[in-house]
Amino acid sequence: MDIPASLRYTDSHEWVRADADGCVTIGITARAQDQLGELVYVELPALGRRLRRGDACAVVESTKAASDVCTPIDGEVIAVNGLLADSPQSINHSPYQAGWLIRMRPSDPSQINDLLSPEDYLAGPGVA
Repeated sequence: MDIPASLRYTDSHEWVRADADGCVTIGITARAQDQLGELVYVELPALGRRLRRGDACAVVESTKAASDVCTPIDGEVIAVNGLLADSPQSINHSPYQAGWLIRMRPSDPSQINDLLSPEDYLAGPGVA
């Protein structure tokens, strides 16, 4: 399974990348998109929306199910991946690159340290 070493993860299969500008990019893991199957719709939050860790920040819908995506840290949405409106399956083909969901300005960047390392994510529930 593709688990980039440069990212942090959650038990609920979200990933977080700390970007050079101090913001973070968030998406769902290869495991999550694999479990969901071919994605047909993605609902993303409004720009400027303030989110707290655990808030539902997006909905991904496949032919199998719809699932909430929860934000792993507190912050403000500063960008959404507009490509997903016409090509939600970009998440299936490239969950860590073209399939990102949102960018946030974290309220407390240290919260990233509370997330799972790649090794801990691989050892966690529902991954193996």
